[in-house]
Amino acid sequence: MGGRPLTLRDIANKKYDTLPLEDEWFELLGQPERTGRWFIWGNSGNGKTNFVLQLCKALRRFGKVLVFSLEESADMTFRDALFSVFRPEERGVFVWTPEQLPGGLEDIEQVLDRRGSPPFVVFDSIQCLNLRSYKMYTDFIRKYPNKLLVFTSQAEKQNPKGGIAHSVMHDASKKIWVEGYKAFCKGRGKQGEYIIWAEGAKRYWGMDSPQDYKDRQ
Repeated sequence: MGGRPLTLRDIANKKYDTLPLEDEWFELLGQPERTGRWFIWGNSGNGKTNFVLQLCKALRRFGKVLVFSLEESADMTFRDALFSVFRPEERGVFVWTPEQLPGGLEDIEQVLDRRGSPPFVVFDSIQCLNLRSYKMYTDFIRKYPNKLLVFTSQAEKQNPKGGIAHSVMHDASKKIWVEGYKAFCKGRGKQGEYIIWAEGAKRYWGMDSPQDYKDRQ
């Protein structure tokens, strides 16, 4: 074992490369580091896909975004959700589907290993990555220390579906639960809320306006 332990001054003087998020995104996430792992989970029909796409649009301000649409592929439902957030002519977001990745995780790694591959990567969902063990996950993420890896997950009630997904959630610095068209950050650091779709959230939570959410905090 070499080197020396960090002193408190070392830690105090450490510089971090962060995302200068603003407005509602700052309220949800603060200004997190540009790299690491985030985890998003929620039950079907609660706005998870729309939230992920809105997040992609927010991240695109700071760099290109790569989406592995492994669960919904490029079917009509995903297309409609995609173009409720983006315009077809917008640039900086790239989508891969299972049809383009017959080799599964091996093909995904080849995409990520390309020179200049995007710094922000979304996997929808972790169940479709077919990780057979937590070690496979840790081996995978260690290859990409300079990227922000965002994993989505199916849910069973309020928990991620499957043991590996549950372990990945604990590893993530940002843990975001989606319910009733709202996103709740439960990870380290700032723990805020974000309204995905105001009308749907109002029906689900029984509140009159988006301002009511802030008043209830």
